[in-house]
Amino acid sequence: MASMTVTKIPALKDNFMYLVVCNATRQAAVVDPVEPARVLEVAREQGCKLNQLLTTHHHWDHAGGNEALCEQYRQHADWGQLTVYGGDDERIPGLTNRVGQDDTFAIGQLRVRCLATPCHTTSHVCYYVEGGDRGERAVFTGDTLFLAGCGRFFEGTPDQMYDALIGKLSALPDDTRVYCGHEYALQNLRFGHQVEPDNADTRALLERAQAADLEGRRALVPSTIGQEKRINVFMRVHQPAVQAYVGKGTPLETMQALRAAKDKF
Repeated sequence: MASMTVTKIPALKDNFMYLVVCNATRQAAVVDPVEPARVLEVAREQGCKLNQLLTTHHHWDHAGGNEALCEQYRQHADWGQLTVYGGDDERIPGLTNRVGQDDTFAIGQLRVRCLATPCHTTSHVCYYVEGGDRGERAVFTGDTLFLAGCGRFFEGTPDQMYDALIGKLSALPDDTRVYCGHEYALQNLRFGHQVEPDNADTRALLERAQAADLEGRRALVPSTIGQEKRINVFMRVHQPAVQAYVGKGTPLETMQALRAAKDKF
């Protein structure tokens, strides 16, 4: 049996929530439960004990369900206490445990390491989860890293996104599964194909996305770190073809110009 089970739960128009279960202990955490009733339903179906909430950032479509889920726990004392993790930010509802770079905690026997990835918001955090002897790895990236894309630089700089994508996330093992916050695959892949028309990996995945309905595109998540290095132009800012597309000669300049181009795409 796998040491962890990750259940992808679609929410709102194009969001993803995730239930992360340690199979050895049946302890569970939920990532960005904007629709808490649906999360509780899935947790009951799986027979796990949900007692941790992982918030990637404060935006309402990720943290907007925190208070409602906390209230459910206040009304059901037998459920135990709900611990709410998130960056050092008063804008995160229900926050009990503030975390930063390389802080660690556990979900049952699963090991969680926090990656501070400010840019989309100043306190954005990604959660890297490792499970047991099988070497399973997953990272929950919120609105920092998407399949074939990245988040807008609402509260940060190109340098910060470069550090998040290249300095931190790219350093994870290539087989790490990437669970992002939104289903933006089709638009991101179209942009990536425009930037790198000769990239066969991007072209193949774009063809899959174009042939799929919404459920089919949702099935493209999770990606992997290895795949993102091959197809995600924001993780390929060192590549000459990507730099040539925006007419820039350094990775940081390319990151800034690429984001500006994507914002207009």
